[in-house]
Amino acid sequence: MFFFMLQKFPNIKSAVINDLNSSLINAYQTIKDTPTFLVEELQKIKTEYDSIKKESDRKTFYLNIRTRFNRENLSAIENSVYFIFLNHTCFNGLYRVNSKGEYNVPFGKYRNPSIYDAETIYADSELLQRATLLNGDFEQIEKYVTPHTFVYFDPPYRPLTETSSFNSYAKEKFDDREQIRLRNFFRRLSDRQCLLMLSNADCKGADPHDTFLDDLYKDFYIERVYATRMVNANPDKRGFLTELLIRNYTTLRTDNKFISQHHSYEQSAYRKRI
Repeated sequence: MFFFMLQKFPNIKSAVINDLNSSLINAYQTIKDTPTFLVEELQKIKTEYDSIKKESDRKTFYLNIRTRFNRENLSAIENSVYFIFLNHTCFNGLYRVNSKGEYNVPFGKYRNPSIYDAETIYADSELLQRATLLNGDFEQIEKYVTPHTFVYFDPPYRPLTETSSFNSYAKEKFDDREQIRLRNFFRRLSDRQCLLMLSNADCKGADPHDTFLDDLYKDFYIERVYATRMVNANPDKRGFLTELLIRNYTTLRTDNKFISQHHSYEQSAYRKRI
């Protein structure tokens, strides 16, 4: 969303990115500050990896890098190189950690993984010059929000079923209590008259009786949109699924112009009382 918005709308002068994953934010910071050095280091590890021909030896190389990524005191550049390398050589491009916060995605059996794309790194570095990078809880963005701010939340999705839980992007769990805390924060920001958008899983689409998110955001605009799912151990379960797109505003078209109607929690509660 960030990279799309800043490419499409060059009039956006500043943005804030926040994520709980310290390795992700570190990688963004490295791309922002030292893209050339990063490309040079990525080329070194790519050259070494490409020189390994046997799949079993590549797997050993991958597991050694994964261990170093998890347990060694790495510099910012080393962490970024390993983070990007693992993302391009692991199974299905996943990012998942265990309860100790250790990255545990298995080896991906790719014959010729790209590892990195220099052109993309340089382009991203240019866009990131307009960004403030934060690493922590989502509530820390509040001080950056004004009535002129657009905020997009992309939290760990609520599992569709008990056996499909996958929101371990950090060692801290993002359970239903966290989903409620996020909704409360969403509501608080909405009353500041800023524009908010949030995406999440469509649990009701998988189970008509699971209305947790529909109930949680009943005071806002909920839209179901189709999204492609390519990550699943079972290929038959990949494809199109509906997701929730939740907003505190609706967009109307009048005389060939788009206008936004803002919708705050207080306004909704007032209308319900009427």
